[in-house]
Amino acid sequence: MVDEGKVPEEQGAGMPDVEVLRARVAALEEENARLRSAAAAPPPVAPAAPPPRERRPGRATAAVVLIVVAALLAPVAVVAAWARGIVTDTDRYMATVAPLVDEPQIQAAVTNRVTGAIVEAINLEQLATDATQAVAELGLPPRLATAVESLQGPLVNAATNFVRDAVDRVVTSDAFDTAWTEANRAVHSQVVAVMQGDPDALATIDPSGALTVDLGPVIDAVKTALAGAGFTIVERLPSIDASFALMQSADLVRVQNAYGALDVLGTWLPWLVILLLAAGVMLSRNRSRALVVAGLTLAGAMLVLGVALTVGRSVYASSLPPTVQRPDAAVVVYDQVVSLLRITLRSAFVLGVVVAAVAFVSGRSAAAVALRSSWTRLVAWTRSSGERRGVTTGPVGVWLDEQRVLVRVAIGVGAALALVLGTPLTPSYVLWVAVVAVVLLALTTLLARPAPAAADPPAG
Repeated sequence: MVDEGKVPEEQGAGMPDVEVLRARVAALEEENARLRSAAAAPPPVAPAAPPPRERRPGRATAAVVLIVVAALLAPVAVVAAWARGIVTDTDRYMATVAPLVDEPQIQAAVTNRVTGAIVEAINLEQLATDATQAVAELGLPPRLATAVESLQGPLVNAATNFVRDAVDRVVTSDAFDTAWTEANRAVHSQVVAVMQGDPDALATIDPSGALTVDLGPVIDAVKTALAGAGFTIVERLPSIDASFALMQSADLVRVQNAYGALDVLGTWLPWLVILLLAAGVMLSRNRSRALVVAGLTLAGAMLVLGVALTVGRSVYASSLPPTVQRPDAAVVVYDQVVSLLRITLRSAFVLGVVVAAVAFVSGRSAAAVALRSSWTRLVAWTRSSGERRGVTTGPVGVWLDEQRVLVRVAIGVGAALALVLGTPLTPSYVLWVAVVAVVLLALTTLLARPAPAAADPPAG
C-alpha cells in the first residue's frame, strides 16, 4: 500500500503542489481498485479430499461365509481323505494294519479264537467222555473206575492248554509276523473288494457291520505244529472255518454302500476346502487378517475333530455287542485304525497355526509393523557391521535385493509344494517345512544389500 503522506521522490520532485495532490489521489484510487478486486475474487479452493472407500457389505459377508463353510467341511475332508487312503494306498493300509500283530491284546484275542475253533472241531468234551467210559468198562474196581471218570475234566483242560500253547507259539512267532505282513499286503486288493461289496472277497463285512478276516492260514499253521508235537488227531480234522473281527460298527456298512462317494470326496473335498479358504481370503478387504482367521479356523476345526474321535472311541467301546469276547482288543483296533487320522488332523492343526502366524507377521497391525521394523533395523545393523569389517555379499547381495519379491515368492511356492507333495503329512514335517522356509527368508534378507548409489558427475 502507498503511504498517504509520501509519494515517490521521482514522482514528487519538482512538481507543483497541485500535481503532487493529483498524484496522491491517483495512487489512492489505484490502491482502492486493487483492494476491491481482491475482495471480489473467490476464495482459494482447497484440494478436494479423496472420497471414502466404498464399503461392500456383500463382499465381506461372502468372505465370512466361504471361510465358515470351509471350516465346517474341513473335518469331513480329512476323514474322507484318510478313509480313501486306507482303501486305495497299500502303504497306508499296511501302516494301519501291520502293527496290530504285535499288540498283546490282538495276539491274545487271535489265540483265543483259534484255540476255541480247534477245540470245538476236535470235540474234546466228547473225546474225553468216550475215553474215560472205555477205561471204566474194562472191569476195574469201582473206586478206580470212579477215579478214571473224574479225570474227564482235567483231560479236557490239559488238552485245551496244550492246543492253546501251540497256538500262542505260532501267533507270537516272527514267522507269523512276517506272514501277517505279507498276507495283508497281498490281500489289499481284497479290502477294496470288500468296500465295493465283491462277494468273492476274502475279508467280508456282514450285515451287522463286522469287518472280519479269515483265520484259515493261522489254523493250518497251528495244526501243523500240533501234529509235529504228537497231537496227531488234528490231522484227521476237516477244514476249520474261523474268522477274526477287526472292527464292528454299523458305520462300516454305510461306508461300504457309499464307496463311490467316498472315493470322490476323499480325492476332491480337501482341494475344495483349500479353494474355499483361498476365495474367502481373496474377497476380504484385509487379506492378512482374513488369512489369520482362516488359519485359526482350520486349527479349530481339527481340534473339534480330535474331540470327536476321543468321544467316538468311548461310544464305540460301549456299543460293542455281547458277542465280542475281547472288548480291549476291539479298542486297540480302533486306536490303530484311527492312528493315521490323528496324525493327519494334528498336521492340519499345525499347518493352520503356522499359516495364521505367518499372516499375522506380514499383516498391518501395530504389533506386526513393530516386529518387522525391529527385524529391518537388526538386518541393517548386521549388514553395516559386516561391511565395516570388509564382509560383503557383492553382486549376489545386490541381485537378492533387486529380486527380493521373486525370491520370497519362490520360497513360498517351494514350501507350498513341499506340503502338497509330502506324503504322509506329519506335524513334525509341517513344522520343519515352516522352519526351513523362515530360515531361507531370513538368510536371503541378511545377504541382500542395496546397490551402491551412483556418484554424481563432476561439474563442468
